[in-house]
Amino acid sequence: MNNQEDQPRFEGKYRYVIPSGYDRDMRVPAMIYGDQETVNSSWADGSAKQLINVSTLPSIVGQAVAMPDIHGGYGFPIGGVAAFDYDTGIVSPGGVGYDINCGVTLLSVPLNESEARNRIQDLVDEVFQNVPSGLGNRGKFEVPIREMSLVLDHGMEWAAERGIATEDDLKRTEENGSIGSADSAKVSNAARQRGKSQLGTLGAGNHFLEVQAVDEIFEQRLSKIYGLPEKGGVTVMIHTGSRGLGHQVATDYIKKLSSRKNTGGLRDPQLIYAEIHSQEGGDYLAAMSAAANFAFVNRALIVHKVRQSISRVFGIDHEECKLVYSISHNIAKVEEHFVDGRRRKLMVHRKGATKAFSADSTEGMFQGTGHPVIIPGDMGSASYVITGTPGNMTLSFGSSCHGAGRRLSRHNSARTFRESEVLKRLEEDGIYSRFSTKKVMIEEAPGSYKDIDKVIEIATGSRLGTPVARMKPMGVVKG
Repeated sequence: MNNQEDQPRFEGKYRYVIPSGYDRDMRVPAMIYGDQETVNSSWADGSAKQLINVSTLPSIVGQAVAMPDIHGGYGFPIGGVAAFDYDTGIVSPGGVGYDINCGVTLLSVPLNESEARNRIQDLVDEVFQNVPSGLGNRGKFEVPIREMSLVLDHGMEWAAERGIATEDDLKRTEENGSIGSADSAKVSNAARQRGKSQLGTLGAGNHFLEVQAVDEIFEQRLSKIYGLPEKGGVTVMIHTGSRGLGHQVATDYIKKLSSRKNTGGLRDPQLIYAEIHSQEGGDYLAAMSAAANFAFVNRALIVHKVRQSISRVFGIDHEECKLVYSISHNIAKVEEHFVDGRRRKLMVHRKGATKAFSADSTEGMFQGTGHPVIIPGDMGSASYVITGTPGNMTLSFGSSCHGAGRRLSRHNSARTFRESEVLKRLEEDGIYSRFSTKKVMIEEAPGSYKDIDKVIEIATGSRLGTPVARMKPMGVVKG
């Protein structure tokens, strides 16, 4: 029987600790940042157990961490963060997920809320036509297979050379939109075939494009530095990733690793891994980075199409629509962090979690301020921009939540909500919407997700981040 000190418990209002002594196989503690409701739901849906399983992986350091939006995923829980020693550690595709570099891009638009609302239907309809959405959709921009290697190897550098992205866009994208460790040779032909017609597309499920009004500014100085509009201004938020290409990369390497390794010793076969410096581990990381570059270009192409749509509807020049930031929330990255009093080189996995480095840990154009962290809600609620706090570097390897987090499974949402109810709710809230299918509309209904304001309250109370601005939706396109 476990000792009392080995039992899970709250240490502070929003910090729930599962000590390493709770389970004989745990190598480090597991930490959930959340309130009692968050914790209860994580035990109920199995995501707390998934976090415990992550804590049993070899060479894990510090603690296995879960964000306030934790819910069940493949291998790692969604909202999960874990770091492994770079020299002796592992990389696990389940710690990145199938939608590699699924992330969020935020665009600042030189309009005020009333101007946008007056023509919101025109704008959303125009975007809906220009940015294909839905499962397996084909984009209006198809990259020849022979050129796909350039996209995979160079990311947004490729887009900038073709006038699709600006140099400022690159500076305002994580890793400047190009991960140098990418190697297109490690990406299968099947993945390339799936991706060649999907650049510039939203995809299905929870992917979306949203026209928003800035509802509140909490940190005026940071808001200006980030390039956010004033209160009453307009933003466009884009949430999508590497589409079928990234899914195929994950599928390929999970299959390879599972066929070559004995998974019998794993608590969960979905946590299959490779040593970072093995041939298999190096190949996966190179392919994952290539898929991440593809995702950066995908979002850049959508931004390009949004700029064109805004220009057609409002006559605004493309260059006046400025990128705020584009950030990933499904990726593994080499970073340095202080662990047990010393600085260590680590492989940090973020699965449904966002890099949220503090002002004293950020390089590039946001050095001294910390970069923007973009956190969407559901299509009927607010979204936030926050920034990382200094203490967060040790609390969660400089990470924060990536969204509201699902409260209901898609199956349960389909059983709970009706089309007429969803449309009525959106209309009452003044939100004009376009959907690829009725099924997606119901599965993504407001109420399917946790309360974003509560999630941000927990993130703030846990010292994971500080709110900078809040935006509320005026129009939405759902994949």
